[in-house]
Amino acid sequence: MGQDTGLFKTILVPVDFSPCSEEAFRVSCQLARLCGSSMLVLHVIDTSTLAAFNRLGLLAVPSNAVAQRRRLRHHARLNVRRLLELKEAKGLALTRMIVEGAPFAQIAKTARMEKVDLVVMGSYGGRSGSVDKIFFGSTAEKVVRTAGCPVLTVPLGASAVQQKST
Repeated sequence: MGQDTGLFKTILVPVDFSPCSEEAFRVSCQLARLCGSSMLVLHVIDTSTLAAFNRLGLLAVPSNAVAQRRRLRHHARLNVRRLLELKEAKGLALTRMIVEGAPFAQIAKTARMEKVDLVVMGSYGGRSGSVDKIFFGSTAEKVVRTAGCPVLTVPLGASAVQQKST
């Protein structure tokens, strides 16, 4: 671990397992190592999306929502574990959290409750090629306004964008 600069004791990195949030995870690992920080890795299961799927009849059976939540938690745990096993994360003090709710509200709430010094999250930087990017971008913007601490937004790296387009 790097020297304790006292600058950022705890870094919160919200992840949705998109390439953009994985880039933010890598950047936060570098910052944590540099500053001697601990990291809190947060995934928010968006319950409003589940409710919309239920209203639209996209769940096989409406009563299937509880089972769907359980599956989403299971997949979130597997995906977070995959991130924690990346070489960039080796040797860092990492804690993981999986919560349910509105992503921006849960991120801001966690930042305040855990007394986070910095939030590092992915942002698509206004590129709106898909609905996911539009919503994630608005999440980053809302977190910047409500977190109560500095927020570093990390765009998807140019190399990842080039690989995706080929």
